[in-house]
Amino acid sequence: MDGLILALQFFTRIPIKKEVSFQGKNIGRSLFFLPIIGLAMGMLAAVPVIFLSEYSKGISALLSVMILAILTGGLHMDGLADTFDGFLSGREKARVMEIMKDSTLGAFGAVALIFLIVSKLMAVHELPAEYWVGIPLSLANARLAAGYVISTKKNAREEGLGVLFRSSGAGRNVLLSGVVLLGITLIINPMFLIPLGGSLLVGELIAMWAYRKIGGMTGDVYGAVIELCEVASLIIFWGVTIWI
Repeated sequence: MDGLILALQFFTRIPIKKEVSFQGKNIGRSLFFLPIIGLAMGMLAAVPVIFLSEYSKGISALLSVMILAILTGGLHMDGLADTFDGFLSGREKARVMEIMKDSTLGAFGAVALIFLIVSKLMAVHELPAEYWVGIPLSLANARLAAGYVISTKKNAREEGLGVLFRSSGAGRNVLLSGVVLLGITLIINPMFLIPLGGSLLVGELIAMWAYRKIGGMTGDVYGAVIELCEVASLIIFWGVTIWI
């Protein structure tokens, strides 16, 4: 339960007042719950799509994306913006790392956020209402991809949140959460394994980009993985629903 509470406290803005130690096994266990939290948040975000799409797909998509931003407090969006500001700056590794730590929003980060929000709006808008399950599954897929890169990729810094998660020995918990998500997806529709695979591929590609730019992963890059994998999964879901 401490792992679940820690995951809710760190990866969402849901108010949980219980104090939990942010170290060791609790950090590792929190990663097991990441996809489950994604499913829960996605269910909430899907409510406007379920009940309002018949009247206005645009408004329902807007409300859905707003709910996601509120639930996460924009935490992962901040990581995405910092990542793009640094990676697209064209500077050497040390300077890129400094730019990523700077709280000021740069041009590349702003453009990345605009494209991210527009992409989410369009993906949710175009997703058929009867396939609303694509929203919670996409959030779960993205968080499993984040857990994968956290537990398997090296860190670019010797300190920070990324190091804490990487050193928590979370691999076993991430693998178990992957098995759970795989089972849930198979029960719903085996075709929905395609967006899951696409999310993991996007996470791997982002990790490769991070390795080239700064030699490893950071907390900001983990946030970028979650946001970009969410969008990728939603778009692939749209494609799958057309196919089937």
